[in-house]
Amino acid sequence: MVRVSNFLISFVNVLTFMVAIMALGFGVWFKADEGKSLCQKSLYMPLLIFGGALLVLSLMGLIGSCCRASFFLWVYLFFLFLFIVGMICFSVFTILVTNKSVAKALSGRGGNDAKFGDWGNWLEKHVVNEKNWGEIKSCMATFKYCQIMPRGKSADFYKYNLPAAQSSCCKPPTYCGFEFTNATYWTMPKSGPAVPDSDCKVWNNAQNELCFNCQSCKASFLETIQKNWNKMALLNFCIFVFIIIIYSIGCCALRNSRSKGYYP
Repeated sequence: MVRVSNFLISFVNVLTFMVAIMALGFGVWFKADEGKSLCQKSLYMPLLIFGGALLVLSLMGLIGSCCRASFFLWVYLFFLFLFIVGMICFSVFTILVTNKSVAKALSGRGGNDAKFGDWGNWLEKHVVNEKNWGEIKSCMATFKYCQIMPRGKSADFYKYNLPAAQSSCCKPPTYCGFEFTNATYWTMPKSGPAVPDSDCKVWNNAQNELCFNCQSCKASFLETIQKNWNKMALLNFCIFVFIIIIYSIGCCALRNSRSKGYYP
């Protein structure tokens, strides 16, 4: 058991060391490559921070388990404990933010248009503020998010069950009564929009604008975040169990490193 615990800690930290090197490499690449878009370059700092922290943590675990250095194992386990606490706090935060009562208005045909204002104040304040939403719109335009929508004639287009974000960001709200030309080009009737809604006036056929400034687009984007965070809850639980196991093995390795009866 003595050898097994130290071997497992060493093996796990070799893997995390490799992941850290990859994260640092991608971070440096995103920062240095001038051909990358603003959205891709914005990833470099989180990758560098994540890779650097993981690199230091894995080195401490390797030194502590391979060299029987109790101090490094203590530091390694301390940061693992902080990570566990952080995961618990993040889970509680996610539950508080994403499980508020939500009211979504569905259109009569062809989409999942949403109304803005149905979400928690935290999400509205930190996701759709002027600065962040401008970057989000830029990313959607850069990656041509709306150009991957299915094409076809008007009758065929309404048969598609579009994701909420595409339905609300890439075409005008269905209740506006715009005339279909293609998936991302719509014509306002000569009589004007069917309802006096602000989103009907915001719509623009320019491919880098479309309905990105619509309130329904912002609401649907927040809805997508909520769904993704709910999916992350299961992944977070699996990682949490894995970290608990590693923490337990690390405690065993620490005890072994301080045992006089252990020989490498």
